[in-house]
Amino acid sequence: MEPVNTDVSAGPTEGTNGAGDGSGETPEAPTLGMILLAVEELWPESLAEDWDEVGLVVGRPAAEVHRILFAVDPTLEVIEEAIDYGAELLITHHPLLLKGVTSVAATTAKGRAVHRLIESGTGLLTVHTNGDSAVGGVSDVLADALGLQNVAPLTPAANGLPEEGIGRVGDLAEVQTLGDFAARVFGILPSVAGGVRVSGDRDGLVRRVALCGGAGDSLFGEVRASNADVFLTADLRHHPASEAREAAVNDRPYLIDVSHFASEWLWLPAAAEALGNVLNDQGHDVDIRVSTTNSDPWDFILTPGGD
Repeated sequence: MEPVNTDVSAGPTEGTNGAGDGSGETPEAPTLGMILLAVEELWPESLAEDWDEVGLVVGRPAAEVHRILFAVDPTLEVIEEAIDYGAELLITHHPLLLKGVTSVAATTAKGRAVHRLIESGTGLLTVHTNGDSAVGGVSDVLADALGLQNVAPLTPAANGLPEEGIGRVGDLAEVQTLGDFAARVFGILPSVAGGVRVSGDRDGLVRRVALCGGAGDSLFGEVRASNADVFLTADLRHHPASEAREAAVNDRPYLIDVSHFASEWLWLPAAAEALGNVLNDQGHDVDIRVSTTNSDPWDFILTPGGD
């Protein structure tokens, strides 16, 4: 599988003074415990959905961390990338152990992942739906990339600020055709096999946009209540999408279905920069990078009339 064609670094690079205050003092590497506090400041665990499993999966809080890698998925390939980079911490959006397990024996893929992390001294931290809901989270970054204005959550957080919650809805600065807007979506996302699927009149006009990075087909009620012209999300299944089109009013909301991985990858550079800024302000020297591994599960697609 080809890597994502983007390599973004956040925070100080190797050999530089992360504090950058001209004091001449050598900045110290933080412990994993210190990083956990910084992560909690940015993406509080209280914002995670009840069904979710976020937080530290592998690692000793007292361990020093000099390098951090951000990624969407804790796949074996991503773990090897983190190890090769020399990262003492891998922060992923998706959990490794979302469902309960009774064994982490190395006879399974998840067991091998846990063993590889521990044996290499690499910690694993999950920022999932708390990263979706928080200000500057997954859907906020997607909304910013599309230039949406007057942005608000589709589902406000039960334990957060008014601007926090799952999904976002906002307005384009100018009315666009559905075709042009879909092309804009395609242009901002990493290139993956699945591309962008669209349901609706290519020449139909859109201004109000509802979106949810990752899988959002549980939000159709909120989307309809928001009076959005189009709903952008990932992993749209046949029946929810078909029922939404049947229930559409004046053919709206149109639907745009994108790669789950691609929609959430956009958050990684922003998250890496945010964490780097917090750690820099605290006088810590940490090299933070974004994974270039494409963990989208699909390798190629055949379409009518395609090669």
